[in-house]
Amino acid sequence: MPVAFKEWAITVRALAEGEQLLTLRKGGIREENKHFEIEHDRFFLYPTFDHQRNDCVRDAHVPELGRALEEGVWPDNEPPAKALVQDGGIPQPDRVRIRSWAEVAASYLITDPRAIDALSPYYIWTTDYAEKRLAWKRRHPLHVIVLRTYRIPRPVTVKVRPEYHGCRSWIELYRDLPFEGTPVLSDEEFERASEEIESIASGAALPVLA
Repeated sequence: MPVAFKEWAITVRALAEGEQLLTLRKGGIREENKHFEIEHDRFFLYPTFDHQRNDCVRDAHVPELGRALEEGVWPDNEPPAKALVQDGGIPQPDRVRIRSWAEVAASYLITDPRAIDALSPYYIWTTDYAEKRLAWKRRHPLHVIVLRTYRIPRPVTVKVRPEYHGCRSWIELYRDLPFEGTPVLSDEEFERASEEIESIASGAALPVLA
């Protein structure tokens, strides 16, 4: 079964639009051993609405919270009210749309909050929220994962299963999906950004081979 990586719906949209090039992860309470591991080098991007809040996203991207509801298929085709989107109290949809997949281009273990701030051009969250991801489980470093994202030719709708719920990073999708599509950034654009990310991240921590 194809593997998918869970991330906020608004983040998945940003990755698929080339507005975000990396993700930050330490692991949720349902991760094995309570720690995150990069278990796969390519995977589909699964949009989730768990804990998604407007105060964790930069002002310029707050309007995308409403548009991110398009990543879900809701009961009776009635998405939650916008107020619920902004409050972070969104129930799970019946289905979600898979529009993209990603490859791990590089990864780093970061412990310095100054590096997280310097990487802010490559994510849409507020720097305060990104630093909170670093501060959680302070004894453990933060995974900075650089993703090369591809849009699949046609979005595919998958059922939201009970085992997909909760703070976990990896899930298995119960249908065949091909790793096909077009990269959201050109080779030149992605290489230039990757070099800038490396110059920041490698100076703050030892790189981890993808």
